[in-house]
Amino acid sequence: MTSTSSAFIYTAVRTPFGRFGGALASERPDDLAAAALQGLLGKVPSFATESIGEIILGNANGAGEENRNVARMATLLAGLPVTIPGTTVNRLCGSSLDAAMMASRSIETGDADVVIAGGVESMTRAPWVLPKPARAFPAANLAAVSTTLGWRLVNERMPAEWTASLGECNEQLADMYGISRERQDEFAALSHQRAHEAWENGRYDDLVIPLPGVDVNRDEGIRPGSTAEKLAALKPSFRPNGTITAGNASPLNDGASAVLLATEEAADQIGRSPLARVAGRGAAALAPQQFGIAPVEAANRALARADIGWSDVGAVELNEAFAVQSLACIDEWKIDPTIVNAWGGAIAIGHPLGASGGRVLGTLAHRLIAEKQRWGVAAICIGVGQGLAVVLENTNL
Repeated sequence: MTSTSSAFIYTAVRTPFGRFGGALASERPDDLAAAALQGLLGKVPSFATESIGEIILGNANGAGEENRNVARMATLLAGLPVTIPGTTVNRLCGSSLDAAMMASRSIETGDADVVIAGGVESMTRAPWVLPKPARAFPAANLAAVSTTLGWRLVNERMPAEWTASLGECNEQLADMYGISRERQDEFAALSHQRAHEAWENGRYDDLVIPLPGVDVNRDEGIRPGSTAEKLAALKPSFRPNGTITAGNASPLNDGASAVLLATEEAADQIGRSPLARVAGRGAAALAPQQFGIAPVEAANRALARADIGWSDVGAVELNEAFAVQSLACIDEWKIDPTIVNAWGGAIAIGHPLGASGGRVLGTLAHRLIAEKQRWGVAAICIGVGQGLAVVLENTNL
């Protein structure tokens, strides 16, 4: 196998994203991941699956039904050849974007010609866990801890400011950047309006696959009637007089995503032309409580590695963990907000942690084609103070 200069995205899919306890609540995460793999390969029916070098999936929990390397389990459940290796990545919210970055490096170094990346999360089915006592038969009570979201079983040596709740960390960002409740609610309402419009205009018809036996074909959390005025009536969730509410933050969700990456030479084998080239990657880290703005430096690094600047970028997909952190990133990049999440974002669509990176990357590749833009950025913030970003180049212009 020879080394190649670039990795390309050929196609991408995802499941509908379900609400917490919603239509996907009965679906195991390994089954959701398997469905995403089958849906992805359904887009390239002439492709010989034996040629897949590896499957890399992201997952943020790893404590429930996905605990035995969900990438490998999904590969087997999808009926793919047992000879395809699988590995699972955990970089929390950035897990599936990290998986795609790893896949692109594998292709660029010549370790594989074709790699599938993606991710999965069932936040509904995330289990409660008990700490294991140091001695048998403790006399005191043990409390079950939810693994759905955020810190659990915290190391007491961690400084308290690092282990604040995700919401409190973003309230701190609102204070730091002077981002008002009004701006956050306006941003959140626009996310719902854009997502609804994108669905109505068929933007997701080729991106979202149906799930057999599941009565949901669209993302469950989209509220097309959302307005800033309606969202203003919601009570703050983390501080009595805070700015963050259930309406201007991403919800808890279930779902899976998958992206097919390969060399340029693999086009004939796959049976279609690539959508976009992976032109740059970036990772960044800072103080854990400031995780919301970590995408700023990650994207700047990815752009530098692609040898372009923000003035060249025509489309951005930024995962909307919270409206406030999204606005802070947009402000720091000094970019036109109309190019960000033009088809809606995670506040409306949902944020099943391990699947979201694959969603933003796949959506970006399709947006670049639909909007005839050459350069795009996919970025995501990650709890405990990290961010990831990927630059794509539309190769169809």
